[in-house]
Amino acid sequence: MSRDSEFNASDAIELLDWKHSIFDLYAEIRRRWRVERDRLYRDHPQSPLTASARKDFSGCSFFDYDASWRMLARIEDVEPAPLEIAVSTGARFQFTRIGVAHFDLHGVEHELELTWNEGYGGGLFLAFTDETSGSTTYGGGRYLIDTVKGADLGFDHDKGTALLDFNFAYNPSCSYDPRWACPLAPSANRLGLAVTAGEQLPRGSD
Repeated sequence: MSRDSEFNASDAIELLDWKHSIFDLYAEIRRRWRVERDRLYRDHPQSPLTASARKDFSGCSFFDYDASWRMLARIEDVEPAPLEIAVSTGARFQFTRIGVAHFDLHGVEHELELTWNEGYGGGLFLAFTDETSGSTTYGGGRYLIDTVKGADLGFDHDKGTALLDFNFAYNPSCSYDPRWACPLAPSANRLGLAVTAGEQLPRGSD
């Protein structure tokens, strides 16, 4: 609502209640995402956790949510180019480089490559590494977009933008069990800063 001459204390209290309700809604979405992720890892038969590991599983480890790691990225089309991306098992998967996501992060312009998975099901893929990779986060990188699994927060085709939220960056399954074959972050997608948002190393692996 706009503040005009009729705006009074009662209006302010109602507005604060609206804001608090919105804050609570988004906090619940973030909480539910983590709760449901933990449930799937603990209970689902296709969980990357072994049966024995599930017994002692106490949940995935995350940085605290920080809204400064959420932004809109401008998507630039590039000439499609074939690309082989290394896989955690030592193989290589076929992808095609099709775009670049440009975004401002803490006052600095960055970019990450967008690729198309030429394997099972197709789909957009964006994985990255940063200064935390191999120390507090998985060394092979974390996933930000993987539309094969529906893991994205939305695109605006008309504006050519994508919503990126590093708080929802997550580990590939191979970080929990090396028997899984997961594409790793390509070398071009190395960010030269510590991304202290999203999923950390699996508990017990550091």
